[in-house]
Amino acid sequence: RGSGPVLLLITGGPTDAGMFTDLAERLADRYTVVSYDQRGHSRSTLEEEPEEMPVAVHADDAAAILEAVGGEPAYVYGNSGGGTIGLELVARHPDLVRTLVAHETFLMELLPDAARWRSEFDDISEIYRAQGAFPAMGKFGAIVEEGGPKYSEEMQQTPPTPEAQEMMGRMTGNFDLFIAHELQSNGGYVPEIDALRAASTRIVSAVGETSGEQAARRSAKALAERLGIAVTPLPGAHGGWGSDPQEFAERLDEVL
Repeated sequence: RGSGPVLLLITGGPTDAGMFTDLAERLADRYTVVSYDQRGHSRSTLEEEPEEMPVAVHADDAAAILEAVGGEPAYVYGNSGGGTIGLELVARHPDLVRTLVAHETFLMELLPDAARWRSEFDDISEIYRAQGAFPAMGKFGAIVEEGGPKYSEEMQQTPPTPEAQEMMGRMTGNFDLFIAHELQSNGGYVPEIDALRAASTRIVSAVGETSGEQAARRSAKALAERLGIAVTPLPGAHGGWGSDPQEFAERLDEVL
């Protein structure tokens, strides 16, 4: 939607393009905003049985989308696991990305308590095998929110639209794929720091102003330290666009 330079929005976790409908509309007067359901998520159905989905596969998918829309190198905004995909996109296809804003990227291997997170992911996988997707997602949500505000409460500060409610229904159908085939690959991802430093892409590591000491915020700070760049604050917490949508859109535009 919109017009101007391409801005690709990459969602995190088991969500889909519907997560950024409101944000896209607020930026469509400045950008050609592109959002998509990731491979196997919601309306991007798989033709075969699901298998492990490494971050590189998602990054190549994002590259294919950018090549399809064509033109100059694009702006990219990725939140949480979407930021992880964005980093791998830059490492593999730096010529396609002008600026990447990686917002609270999920990089637990950069944390001093990385061993604890590996154990937590193993526990989630075991809960999934024993009890199913919903208890496993409950555990995942609880540990991600440790040290800061609840993601669900932040996202509920804006009135739900019919499209958002429809997306929530689709998202629950992505839980199995996310837990069984994406969580370990995404959670264990280690960015190629040398490749990112060498890329012509401008990389922004953004943190939520109200995220407290949540692990995603800490990992975004760790990424900035390794890249030798300053941390950039964005309004709200991990789902900042849900706190004050217009303020978030304006600040993201400034950062881009």
